[in-house]
Amino acid sequence: MTILSAAAILLLIMDPFGNMVTINTLLTEVPAAKRRKIILRESLIAYSVLIVFLFGGNQLLSFLGVEPTALRVSGGIVLFIIALGMVFPSRSAMPSALDSEPLIVPIAMPLIAGPSSIAALLVFAKSEPDMLLTWFGALTLATAISSSLLWSSPWIFQRLGRRGALAVERLMGMLLIILSVQMMLDGLAQYLQG
Repeated sequence: MTILSAAAILLLIMDPFGNMVTINTLLTEVPAAKRRKIILRESLIAYSVLIVFLFGGNQLLSFLGVEPTALRVSGGIVLFIIALGMVFPSRSAMPSALDSEPLIVPIAMPLIAGPSSIAALLVFAKSEPDMLLTWFGALTLATAISSSLLWSSPWIFQRLGRRGALAVERLMGMLLIILSVQMMLDGLAQYLQG
């Protein structure tokens, strides 16, 4: 897997268009300029959390005795479930608006650095630990693109509208379904060969 394909997977998982809808709904009472500052701060926090999991995840999985094939298949299943939620959204557990300025929860975690992003990084780190710098580059690229989209979200959200942003999220969900199935098939093939 190349740095660009890994970054594309992470970007799809981070779901900036879906987060755009949620974040702008949560921060509806906050002026656009302050909203951008909050989004930038939360993106940096999320990036830091994901770096910790990328570089510490391999040791954690080794300690737990998890094999790369099991992680690849289970990561594919988790991504598939998340992608189904993107394509067929149900009622969100998120509040409709926040009454105070958020710090870490819910924007940095779990919206930007969610369980699926962490799972993907753990899969990358465990399956090919010699490529940690490639995964770091992919994470940095995906986070930069996602953060830029989220930072621009007041403007983009105004142009796309809620329905347009939801349509883009569903398209990203369809792509993520394809990638998650491929991840499961790769894990099964690796297991059957070993």
